[in-house]
Amino acid sequence: MAKTTKHPGGRPTVMTESVLNKLQEAFLMDCTDEEACFYAEITPKTLYNYQNANPEYLQKKQQWKQNPVLLARRTVYGQLAENHDMAFKYLERKAKKEFSPKQEVDTSGEVKLTVVYEGRDTEKKDSD
Repeated sequence: MAKTTKHPGGRPTVMTESVLNKLQEAFLMDCTDEEACFYAEITPKTLYNYQNANPEYLQKKQQWKQNPVLLARRTVYGQLAENHDMAFKYLERKAKKEFSPKQEVDTSGEVKLTVVYEGRDTEKKDSD
């Protein structure tokens, strides 16, 4: 009598290599779980069940979702030398104390706007 191999039973998984690749592609574009599932043609529950069974996948997914931020940083960094406006906007956000426009209102209601540019302060007063 021939030896038979026992079938594991149940439905075959829908989490094929193709589905996992589509999910990765979507997460690299910072898609939501729902958007990624729609693109991969699976339900969010299928994704969450897979993540529960494969905790390392959840960590990879979180890393993939950081991709757009990394690409944007690389683009900004690459443009700093050539694009002075972008360089100044970068400084306004990263070195706020020194480069961010400041607006001060005194008790008389007078607004004083201080803009720091190229190391100089310029003041503009507006009255209400």
